[in-house]
Amino acid sequence: MAIFPSRSSSDRVQHNQIPIPAAPKPAGTLNPAIQETQQQVALTPDDIAHAQELATRLRQHFSQGLVAQDNLREALITTMVASGHILIESVPGLAKTTAAKLLATAVSGSFKRIQCTPDLMPSDLIGTQIFDFASQHMTTQIGPIHANFVLLDEINRSSAKTQSAMLEAMAEGATTIGGERIALPKPFMVIATQNPIEEEGTYSLPESQMDRFYLKTVLDYPTQQDEIAMLSMLTRRGSDVADAADMKPPLSIGDVEFLRRSARQVHVSQPIMQYAVQLTQTSRGEGPKPIQGIESLVRLGASPRASIALIRIGQASALLSGRDYVIPEDIKSFAHDVFRHRILLTFEALGDSISVDQVIDSMIEAVPVP
Repeated sequence: MAIFPSRSSSDRVQHNQIPIPAAPKPAGTLNPAIQETQQQVALTPDDIAHAQELATRLRQHFSQGLVAQDNLREALITTMVASGHILIESVPGLAKTTAAKLLATAVSGSFKRIQCTPDLMPSDLIGTQIFDFASQHMTTQIGPIHANFVLLDEINRSSAKTQSAMLEAMAEGATTIGGERIALPKPFMVIATQNPIEEEGTYSLPESQMDRFYLKTVLDYPTQQDEIAMLSMLTRRGSDVADAADMKPPLSIGDVEFLRRSARQVHVSQPIMQYAVQLTQTSRGEGPKPIQGIESLVRLGASPRASIALIRIGQASALLSGRDYVIPEDIKSFAHDVFRHRILLTFEALGDSISVDQVIDSMIEAVPVP
């Protein structure tokens, strides 16, 4: 839905031009210590060009096994660069697992897939201690979550006890086995999937764990042309599943670390920070222009983690777009994915068939763009 009048690309950039960290700023705009830090870590044109080259390699890798689903591809790449985790929701058969595997095989790191079930125990996930009769000592056997990329398939089928173990790994970047704290490898990224139509044998994710995901992407059915293109790719390839052995990883672990470091160095001006915070406040019925009657629709708004996610995702989006500064479009383009799982609707809203995306549309329309 078009909310704001469209502007040409050049007009939009001119209107929202944000000075890079090295540019002089008016007195009082930022704390001098922050200014000095940002000036020290300013990106060079070579850094931005290298980041774009790596992003192009990633997209080309995805084209080998994924048809259409451009939004999913960009959400996965942007979340990885932003050092976050992502939750993907759709009915079966829309390439959730395929996309996750493609991202993992694009990097020369370790990848583990965990099929979540109600009887999955925390020790099956993080590991356990085993008594070694030869040495007469307990030895630690680490679990599959100790990998660079972890696919948690149908995460809502795991029990609350297992979900708490996942939460520690996602929040702390470490696990605890027998009282011993073991750090997870870097980079570490969780790609979780869930099916919205099957509720038997599922456990709703708690708000504390949902909040740890930077994005929640919802997939739709492909168009007729996209589905035909998918069949054409499968018939050319001769196999329904791409052979990972034939795909040489276009990125190394060092490349991913470079992208993540560079994204943190992308400049964010105070008006952009204010815009992100005002969007989050509007979901709670606050902010400079609160939505009338939102309290009857939303029983729980987004936490400050939503503001953090907006900024981190905005920095990654700007870097992948070839800029060293964030513009409002970087925030708006991922606003739905950032807020979708953080806003809980009232029973009244659900009874009136009002969706979370409709509430987010109203929030974006209400908050003025800097």
